[in-house]
Order: sequence, then structure tokens, then C-alpha cells
Amino acid sequence: MEKRDYYEVLGVAKNASADEIKKAYRQKAIQYHPDRNPGNKEAEEKFKEAAEAYDVLSNEEKRARYDQFGHAGMSGAAGGGAGSYGGGMSMEDIFSQFGDLFGGHFSGGSFSTFSGFGGGGGGRRTVQRGSDLRVKVKLTLKEIATGVEKKIKVKKYVPCTHCHGTGAEDEKAVATCPTCHGNGYVTRVANSIFGQMQTQSTCPTCGGSGETITRKCPYCNGEGVVRDEEVITLHIPAGVSEGMQLSMEGKGNAARRGGVNGDLLVVIEEEPHPELLRDQDDLIYNLLLTFPQAALGASVEIPTVDGRVKVKVEPGTQSGKVLRLRNKGLPSINRYGTGDLLINIKVYVPERLTPDEKSKIESMASSANFVPDPSAKERIFRTLRDFED
Repeated sequence: MEKRDYYEVLGVAKNASADEIKKAYRQKAIQYHPDRNPGNKEAEEKFKEAAEAYDVLSNEEKRARYDQFGHAGMSGAAGGGAGSYGGGMSMEDIFSQFGDLFGGHFSGGSFSTFSGFGGGGGGRRTVQRGSDLRVKVKLTLKEIATGVEKKIKVKKYVPCTHCHGTGAEDEKAVATCPTCHGNGYVTRVANSIFGQMQTQSTCPTCGGSGETITRKCPYCNGEGVVRDEEVITLHIPAGVSEGMQLSMEGKGNAARRGGVNGDLLVVIEEEPHPELLRDQDDLIYNLLLTFPQAALGASVEIPTVDGRVKVKVEPGTQSGKVLRLRNKGLPSINRYGTGDLLINIKVYVPERLTPDEKSKIESMASSANFVPDPSAKERIFRTLRDFED
């Protein structure tokens, strides 16, 4: 099913402020929360959809990328181009990432704020998230035109193989947190005009894990992660552009003491082509013709991303004329179709002439064919208008 626009999902304008986006998400989350809609699959999907939209629009980098490229900008660079959000967000992801937006819930109510499924609300441990990694990848126009698979070596934090990411020397070196008693949060009860309310916050002792370490792993010093290298295969789709950022979910740094891995952000850089220039999905080639070629016509070779092709230049071709080769540009990543190759013709006039060349040209100067046509100027303007269209 085609994804809806994230701004439409939250019901906000494209220029909405961060506070407006946060407020809109809270309203949607409350409206479609599973505790309020038990067994309602449609409400659950809308709840996930709102969380996915908020995850993007609440992040300045992701929002800028989405505003520029739409859902294509959020596509993953791995797994054959599957997006970071191709399968949607799970309930566990939502609760772990956005639960802190809701400080507490009414005592005795049926709506437990991100504290689990079913009324009454059990506890929730905070899941830490590893940091994102950013790499730059240079692509040729040929690779951009076809899409490409590349292998890169990345230095990153990975789970410690000795303690399996726990940070503890062994299983016996892990104890229940004495402050939160393993819940990962502390609860405070306060009276208000609305009655008695509970608020929950991350445990300051264990950081939300619910556990403390009595003896640290000697290999990672209790961090649960170590520095290492990993070879990652990137599947980059056709049509990407300079500065575009693709996201590989879970390929960033590992989180300390377990948790969710960060993402790998792949920033696209274009290698300059020796002959072709890029204008969005179109390519431009500046063709320099000799005077005889322009006057008599010629067959010339033109570079494309697929190799060189022959193009016929009609006799009497004027400088400034633009030829268009349909579908010889780059594929569009945001819409269907392929751009064109625009051939911008310029006629070369030699700066120096031999006496014989000068004599021959002077002998032709009085011919009516060499008198400028007043309509030629309008033809050039019309060509430029066609080029812009």
C-alpha cells in the first residue's frame, strides 16, 4: 500500500513547528493507542503510522531529507533498496523511542501511557540506542543511471563478544537495580485537581536498564561494546543525486549494554563527468561545431551514460540551437520516467585565418546567403524557450 504523506498523517502543515508536530503526534497516539482500541487492527496501524511520521518529522535531518526527496529519501541503502520504514515500526520500537513524550497516566484509568499492552500498565525498561554513522560514497553518472552495489569498510562499535554486550564479567555479575527494582523507571504519585496522578521517569541509577553491574567485563571495561571493522554492502538505487542521504537501519554503532543499533547514513557524492553536465534528471552536452559542419550538416558522436551515439546535424544549424535526445538522461527517483540529453550547439569561429581562407570567405561575403536573417533572432529565442520547457 502506498504511504501517505507524513504531514497529512499528523494533520499539520509543511511549515509546522517542532512543538506543533509534537502536539499533533501526542493527540494521534492517544486517539489510536492500543489500550483505548483493544483488538482494533486499523487503530493499531494508524498508531504505528503516526509514530513513523513523528520519527521523521521530529528529526531535523530526516525532515529536511523527507522535504527534499519525499519517501524515496527515507529509502534504505541495503536489502535491495528496501526502506528504513519499509516494514513499518514495531510496537516495541514505538514504546522504546517515544514513550517519554507521555509523562504519566491517571491512576485506575484504562489508558497506560506506553507502559505495555492491556489496561493497568506494567513497567517499561528504557532501551538505549547506538549512535548513527555517516559515510560518503562517490558515484559516477553511469552508476547513478543504473543503480549500483558497493562494498564499504566501516569502523564502528559492535557488541563485545566476551560478554555478549551486557558489560558484565559473567551472568552472576549482573544484579537487579536497587533503586527501581528492575523496572527501569521510578514512579512518583502526586495529587492534583484532576485527582491522583502517577508520573514515571527513567531510573537515575541504572539508566533505564533495570540492572546494575557488580563486576565489569575486562574486555570492554563494562561498556558492552568494542571498536571493530565491518564490511557492509550498499544497494544504491538509480537516480540519486549529490547530497542525498540514504539510511541503513541498524547498521550504525551498537548500543551500550544491549539495545537498538544506530543507523548508517550514506551521503551521495557525484564524480564530475568529463563531458556531461547534470541538471536534475536531464544531462547537458555542449557540442562545438565547425563552420562547415554547421553550414553543410554533419554526423557527430555524442557521449551518453550508455556510451557514444551518432547524431545528425542538419545543414544550416545555428549556434544556440538545442537538440533533445529523449530518455537519454537519468532516471527519476521521485517520479516515473527518465530525463533527456540536451545538446547545446555552439559554432566555432576561428580566431586566425590563412590568407587563402580569408580570400575564400571574402569572396562569399557578398552572397545573399551570408546576410543575417532577421527572423534568426526569433528562432534562437524560440529555441531557448523550448529548452526551458
